[in-house]
Amino acid sequence: MDYFSLCLDGLCLLGLSAVHIAFVSRLTGKKQKIWHFVIYFFLLCTIQWFFTTFDFHDVLPVGAELLLLYSVSRLALQNRRFVSWAAAILAVYISQLSFGIVNSVEAILFSRMVGKKLLYPLLLLATLSVFAVCACCCGAVLKFLSLTEDPQMPYVGLLLFPGLFFFAAELYILQTSYTVLPSYISLGEIGKHSALFVMQILGLAALLCTLYAYQHICHSFQTQAALRSLEQATQAQKNYIAEAQMRYEQTKAFRHDIANHLSVLNGLLNHGELDESKAYLNKMKTVSTSLSFPYQTGNPVVDILLSEKLGLAKEITAEISLLLPRPCGIEDFDLCVIFANALDNAINACRLTEGVKSIRISGERQGDFYMLAFENTCLDEPLPPAGIGLSNIKSVAEKYDGAMLTEKVGQRFFLNVLLNISTGKGTYQRNWE
Repeated sequence: MDYFSLCLDGLCLLGLSAVHIAFVSRLTGKKQKIWHFVIYFFLLCTIQWFFTTFDFHDVLPVGAELLLLYSVSRLALQNRRFVSWAAAILAVYISQLSFGIVNSVEAILFSRMVGKKLLYPLLLLATLSVFAVCACCCGAVLKFLSLTEDPQMPYVGLLLFPGLFFFAAELYILQTSYTVLPSYISLGEIGKHSALFVMQILGLAALLCTLYAYQHICHSFQTQAALRSLEQATQAQKNYIAEAQMRYEQTKAFRHDIANHLSVLNGLLNHGELDESKAYLNKMKTVSTSLSFPYQTGNPVVDILLSEKLGLAKEITAEISLLLPRPCGIEDFDLCVIFANALDNAINACRLTEGVKSIRISGERQGDFYMLAFENTCLDEPLPPAGIGLSNIKSVAEKYDGAMLTEKVGQRFFLNVLLNISTGKGTYQRNWE
């Protein structure tokens, strides 16, 4: 191998390392570091040296490159398995496609330059053109796809099969049609390479169309999940409001009859019937207790919600120190969304743990803002990606010019929701809009 070829290979490996690491990090939303690039470049050079020295088939180096990029994405960038495979396949496919497109142009235009000194700067220009094409293709893919840790992009494994198909087709074209630059090219060969150029452009277009369809499928899943969540929250609030109205009517009737109850009790005492008086008084106490809620927050909808949710979780210790201001400025429906989703997540997390299970809910007013704090026990494991419930809570917080913050410390999960209660106004854009 001459020095020019050695330098050209080094430039290619350097460019591939930069493009692959930058593309995978941006695609998965992870921050790239210089040592990611250094390690990947060193290992890529090692692979290139090994397979060149021992003269293995050209398919093996590409497979090793794919496995290496997957390992960097999985271990260094901490991406999920399917995400790492999809990102690696797309990155290697785009780089192979860029080489294929430029190779088609080289075969048509540079064949008569073999043996001439002008060929060297032209090959250098073609190599730089490869990375320009690669950058453009990466930018186009990033417009249609994001593989961040986001539940709104489900079933990422669906991308593996079309990605592998495009990758295998491009690899076959490179291995069968572009090996050594011929010194002479016939008119038929020009037609062949022109057809391959068009096919590769169509392959890129097909990939972008596939990603566009996948994006819309994900948005459709997201919309359906959000609508189901909204329907459940709406139905739950209807039930809570209906129960609040029923308890209000019962309380109203009890207050209406309280004079009669007191008259009966007075008559029993006047006649010295103490045992009957105690029994009647205990009965009145039982009736009055049934009309009250175990948790008093100042909002009947929240009171009923807490009673229902926590009443079904007897094994969980609940501590509620919460008094919502009146007027609150927050719609009952939005409070229902916050408390229902937060309680569901907290109860599910507690039930997965062993030993003491506890939930603590508190609230504090800070000027025009009100801070809701939810705390619960959980497993001592990394948090999964945020689900629809937390997304809906975040949407409510943003509606009221607030914010949502989650934190996990050991076996304790903390959810804080800050709301502006001064006006109760805001733009509520749910996550399917």
